[in-house]
Amino acid sequence: MIRIISVEERLEPATKQNHASSDGDFSPMENRSEAEASPYKSLVAAVSYGIASMAMVFINKAILMQYGHSMTLLTLQQLATALLIHFGRQMGYTRARGVDMETAKKLLPVSLFYNANVAFALASLKGVNIPMYIAIKRLTPLAVLIAGFSSGKGKPTTQVTLSVLSIAAGVIIAALGDFSFDLWGYGMALTSVFFQTMYLVLVERSGAEDGLSSIEIMFYNSFLSLPFLIFLIITTGEFPNSLALLFAKSNSLSFLVILVISLVMGIVLNFTMFLCTIVNSALTTTIVGVLKGVGSTTLGFVVLGGVEVHALNVTGLVINTAGGVWYSYAKYQQKMSKPPKQVSDVEAHR
Repeated sequence: MIRIISVEERLEPATKQNHASSDGDFSPMENRSEAEASPYKSLVAAVSYGIASMAMVFINKAILMQYGHSMTLLTLQQLATALLIHFGRQMGYTRARGVDMETAKKLLPVSLFYNANVAFALASLKGVNIPMYIAIKRLTPLAVLIAGFSSGKGKPTTQVTLSVLSIAAGVIIAALGDFSFDLWGYGMALTSVFFQTMYLVLVERSGAEDGLSSIEIMFYNSFLSLPFLIFLIITTGEFPNSLALLFAKSNSLSFLVILVISLVMGIVLNFTMFLCTIVNSALTTTIVGVLKGVGSTTLGFVVLGGVEVHALNVTGLVINTAGGVWYSYAKYQQKMSKPPKQVSDVEAHR
């Protein structure tokens, strides 16, 4: 998605599945389910998601500075994703099946939560600077932990709980040093946290229980999003003004380059996010986002400027980072204490 954020094909376990190759096409995967990933694949999925997510923070900020119609951009990105996978299937690059109405019904809530998450996140980015935006979004791991416990997933270990609470505490402390407080922007970001939590939990459940691959969930998510987004840009008044402005700016080479990069990276971000959530867990995916956020926050201070560095910001980031490292260590211990076959939550660390 056009996400800074910002979230799979139904095959029998014995069939081959697909993933995105380095040149943007889809190539056959090894003969196993994504939910039963090797430690290497789990590591690659987590690292790839972290890099793509961090890059999208700055790409989205850059394009929003030139083109404020965020919902139109989101619509274009979903359209590009759906078309890429559709033509990839037609040309034989992926074995993703065609649209199945029963599958579409199951994934409709995932698509709605995803788009709500992206919409509120983009809205918040207009009023909140990058470091504080990232700080608020880091509350997602705590929300995922609470949601998982409430849905009967089981009580996490003491170390996992304390490490996630440390991450949240670091967020709050860092936010206290924000002198450019924007209530509307904070409200939009917090609402985005809620929808992202529901979205990640649903994606994890879909991948683990229904055997959906990252490519197929990504296709259904984009396909189901289009009617909702088209209705949204019309009712909010973005269309047709957004389209006229898009054509007017098409004469600018720099704008076109940023636009194309945002569309491509949006596809990459969606794929890596879905894949990371399936082969690891929703909580792991959000923790990866937290750790990459440290780098994004630092670059946000240096590259974009306009943010006053305060002692509370630094203190909060240190606590936040320590909590992320603590979580990784706790999950590593938890993994090592399990029987060899229980590898459903291999974390991205060494």
